[in-house]
Amino acid sequence: MDAYSNSVDYVVIGAGTAGCVVANRLSEQADCSVILLEAGGRDWHPLLRMPVAFVRAIQSPGVNWGFRSEPEPHLDGRIIEVPRGRVLGGSSSVNGMFHIRGHRRDFDTWRELGCDGWGYDDVLPYFKRYETSWRGAGKYHGDEGPVQVRPIDTTKLVTEPLRQAMLAAGYQLTEDYDGELQEGFGRGEVTIDGRGRRASTSRAYLNPVRHRANLVVKTGALTRRILIENGRAVGVEYSRGGRQYKVRARREVVVCGGAYNSPQLLMLSGIGPADDIRKHGIVSRVHLPGVGRNLIEHPRLPMNFLATQPVTFARELRFDRAVLSVLRWALLGNGPFATQICSGTLLLRSRPELDQPDIQLLCNPISLDARLWFPGLVAPTPHCFYVTLCLIQQRSRGRVTLRSADPADAPRIYLNLFSDPEDFATMRRGIEATRTIYRTQPQAALVGRETLPGDDVVSEKDLNAAISAHVGITHHPVGTCKMGVDEQAVVDPQLRVRGVAGLRVADASVMPTIPGANTMAAAIMIGEKAADLILGRQPAPKHTEAA
Repeated sequence: MDAYSNSVDYVVIGAGTAGCVVANRLSEQADCSVILLEAGGRDWHPLLRMPVAFVRAIQSPGVNWGFRSEPEPHLDGRIIEVPRGRVLGGSSSVNGMFHIRGHRRDFDTWRELGCDGWGYDDVLPYFKRYETSWRGAGKYHGDEGPVQVRPIDTTKLVTEPLRQAMLAAGYQLTEDYDGELQEGFGRGEVTIDGRGRRASTSRAYLNPVRHRANLVVKTGALTRRILIENGRAVGVEYSRGGRQYKVRARREVVVCGGAYNSPQLLMLSGIGPADDIRKHGIVSRVHLPGVGRNLIEHPRLPMNFLATQPVTFARELRFDRAVLSVLRWALLGNGPFATQICSGTLLLRSRPELDQPDIQLLCNPISLDARLWFPGLVAPTPHCFYVTLCLIQQRSRGRVTLRSADPADAPRIYLNLFSDPEDFATMRRGIEATRTIYRTQPQAALVGRETLPGDDVVSEKDLNAAISAHVGITHHPVGTCKMGVDEQAVVDPQLRVRGVAGLRVADASVMPTIPGANTMAAAIMIGEKAADLILGRQPAPKHTEAA
């Protein structure tokens, strides 16, 4: 263990959403050698490829870290399941594939907080760089990137009555959440390739370059700590196959473990709140009080309405139809199992004075726990309309701490959801908006009884109780190694860890605030921009200059 097994220019820790991007872009330089360490395994399973199987994928123990929160003090002590991808591609290999970048105000806020170079005009070129959009190249989209972005095929998703109800209820329609109008109701977009397969970053960025002689990818490799000498990160120690290894980084170590694993690794390496680290017998090397703080995660509340007619996607789960759909997906790459099951998405402002949406509705013509059925043998899944009501500008903040000094132990996760009472008020307004939409014609003709939270749940007290009992998370954790210039900042706007040379963090943990959307797109953008920062390349031209 005293000697390094080998040395490379760059060690990238974590082949997740951002890590695959960073490894690809760094290894484009023929004179740079890169090793990518991933604790999980290969992303070979069909559940990780078939879009409609995403609900099963994110629950699969073989590709999931299986984290759980600590008891939530503002949710009656509930423990929340916290799934994260432990596989090549990380959570981009198990998530719902939704592609929404976030509102322009989200990124301008980063700039206003002191993160120069991270405003909307600065980051838009990086979003365009990675994208091959079905829309083609234009002011807001690219058509030469590795990640394919396509619209959801809503043919069988009962979208038209919902669209008309949205208009009747007073909401705008948008053709492009990432364009001029970044709110309203529209058809969702997803990262799915032309063959109907999930376009995770492992498939988009890593698979095409695995042949590069200067790129080594090691799966089943759990990084134990970052090695620091004279104030500089010089390599890492990792375990694989029951043995421990060291690899030296001649240039930099780049941490891409995500909002839970990245702060955990920093603290295991002696970087973080000194008193907390010492409690576990770890030598404090750099006191950074912000490591693990500022955890932000979008809360979500399920709402369910029974359907009055057998028109929902439950029809497609009849066993014989499902078998044909699987074959169609496998052979032709199309059909109802080659897309998402979301009828449409609404981004809304719960109060008119807000300058950007604070609520997101994901509208589905089926419950997410639906199962296959067969006439006469297995009862059909009830026809229903299921809404995922997401708080996307919440005020509550949590934290991540060490459970022990053992890298194999899960970190302690304190989501601290609804610690700010205003979040309850915003969620109640979201419930009211959802009920109004689904009781508006022509959608109302298809909607019967509300079963969750329930038609009779109307008082503030009862609504708060229902929120506490049923709320979960959207799997969008960010912020625990936040970028900034204040005392709680962990990395600077160049993504360099404060107080340690040769060490950066490049993943969702660096976001100082959370985008008001699904966070995968922003994580990919961070990976793209991080590679430019690491290599010292000029930033991509600003949107205002290129438009």
